[in-house]
Amino acid sequence: MTLNQKPSLLQRYLNGSLVLQIAIGIVCGIALAYVAPNAALSASLLGDFFVKALKAIAPILVFLLVIASIANHKQAQQSHIRPVLVLYLLGTFIAALTAVVFSFVFPTQLHLVASDFSQSAPQGVGEVLRTLVFKMVDNPVNALVQGNYVGILTWAIGFGLGLRHASEGTKALLQHLSGGVTSIVSVIIRLAPFGIFGLVASTIATTGFDALLGYSHLLAVLIGAMLFIAFVTNPLLVFWKLRRNPYPLVFKCLKESGVTAFFTRSSAANIPVNLDLCKRLDLDEDTYSVSIPLGATINMAGAAITITVLTLAAVHTLGITLDFGTALLLSVIAAVSACGASGVAGGSLLLIPLACSLFNIPNEIAMQVVAVGFIIGVLQDSAETGLNSSTDVLFTAAACLANGKR
Repeated sequence: MTLNQKPSLLQRYLNGSLVLQIAIGIVCGIALAYVAPNAALSASLLGDFFVKALKAIAPILVFLLVIASIANHKQAQQSHIRPVLVLYLLGTFIAALTAVVFSFVFPTQLHLVASDFSQSAPQGVGEVLRTLVFKMVDNPVNALVQGNYVGILTWAIGFGLGLRHASEGTKALLQHLSGGVTSIVSVIIRLAPFGIFGLVASTIATTGFDALLGYSHLLAVLIGAMLFIAFVTNPLLVFWKLRRNPYPLVFKCLKESGVTAFFTRSSAANIPVNLDLCKRLDLDEDTYSVSIPLGATINMAGAAITITVLTLAAVHTLGITLDFGTALLLSVIAAVSACGASGVAGGSLLLIPLACSLFNIPNEIAMQVVAVGFIIGVLQDSAETGLNSSTDVLFTAAACLANGKR
């Protein structure tokens, strides 16, 4: 291109700010949903295409990236997985404890009605952990097909360790393969404005916000607790690691990871987005190639909040007395259960009966609470995923940058 030649529309799009383009997509999606609801429903094709493309490439990306990182890892090279894990587990427990406090300060009453929701829920923490363990030894091909990231990580780490002593040519091939898949991911991510436009338009046209008004207090407690974690406790944890102002990093992770996760409502679909952000932050690849897919599995602050708040809403509705010891135990159960949420069909909502069993709440009533969760899911699940996914990058960056601080 000569100096006098103007860049094409495509080049201007590719070189533009992705966050600004996504913001424009959100505004256009809302406008289309109100002006032409039928056309907005058709726009769901764009959203479905974007989410399915990310979900399809994510297992392959994680599998190859982890194998290549471990196979090419040098003996003297330090990884930061342990401090990331500490932040993941500590952050999830603090989120559950925060949800308990919010539920005490702003108690919620539910109008429980009969529900025909019949999907089975786990009967105890042991069943959640058992499911998680069996996910680890799933057939590797099946794990890739089903998007089972616990199994993908387990086998990728195994293959990576097995290839540590392979020839340099083999290691280089693995690096090139992971680089090629990363390039494909970059192309898909550039489609985010169109995908989110379709998701926003179709969601608003389908559900609107009328159904959510009756649960405004419950939503306020849920989202308020999540915002408190995002803007207060998470920054405090990052400050503890970095000893400097954490908010520039917090805002960057929320803006570039949280926004996408909010609208895709899928931690799995957001894995490529998070890996791309970690690369641009110049973090240690040996760390983030493992910590990001692992975070999508066990770093579940949003899920811990959902489980705790909805369980305590049932407790308040039924007039059950709650002491401090039981509240603390609930926080532990919610945190442990949230870490296994990805191993249970239905995610965090289906773990509510498990937490309700602590208060001897019948399963029939607990499943009615689950049904309420699905009604408010358009906002609850979006906020939960946005918090979970952006925190994966935040804690990974904090652990990596802490090692290089002056």
